[in-house]
Amino acid sequence: MKPLTNHLLNLVTDRRKELFLSNLEKRTKYLTVVLENIYQPLNASAVLRSCDCFGIQDVNVIENYNEFSPDTEVGMGSSNWLSINRYNKKENNTAECISSLKKQGYRIVAACPDSSKKPIEKFDLSKGKTALFFGAEVDGLSNTVLEKADECITIPMYGFTESFNLSVSAAICLYQMRMKLEQKTIDWKLNEEEKDNILLNWLRYSIDRSEIVEKDFLKNRLGS
Repeated sequence: MKPLTNHLLNLVTDRRKELFLSNLEKRTKYLTVVLENIYQPLNASAVLRSCDCFGIQDVNVIENYNEFSPDTEVGMGSSNWLSINRYNKKENNTAECISSLKKQGYRIVAACPDSSKKPIEKFDLSKGKTALFFGAEVDGLSNTVLEKADECITIPMYGFTESFNLSVSAAICLYQMRMKLEQKTIDWKLNEEEKDNILLNWLRYSIDRSEIVEKDFLKNRLGS
């Protein structure tokens, strides 16, 4: 553990320290979520909340023409515990995001309501790191995602309605994926460097005026 992380960890209560260290062991980057052009605050927040609840650390947000603005009350502060990567500076942010994820070794998997696609329960998560893409309520995923996707998965439907609400779809998919992680022999846990970086960010959020505490620590360390 880095000296700064260790120093800040000693400034939180034993209960919070135990919670942080326990949750780090359940966090994963093996599975990441990608939200493309999500504009409804309630849905955006609910998805972030599900990611936190299921231990998904990284969320990638593509903003081609809709700004991602979660509702803080619905999200219950979940965004503070997640690593959110925004793609909003390019002409085609979707292509930029896909390219970045592929370079990191992720498979591109599109979640869509097409009943002809592979049911989520048959998806083989053990084949490698997975980036699960979700689109906006009305438009769904862009053609860029669907054309570049390595696989498409769907949630089986048994009623008259064509699709689930976005946040419900995400929660169902993440539950299924989390169960697959737990049941298969997959190396899904964070490495030590990842744990340290995430823990440091959690501590910075948790400690009042942490930037001053951090500055003083580094100043004293350099002066010693």
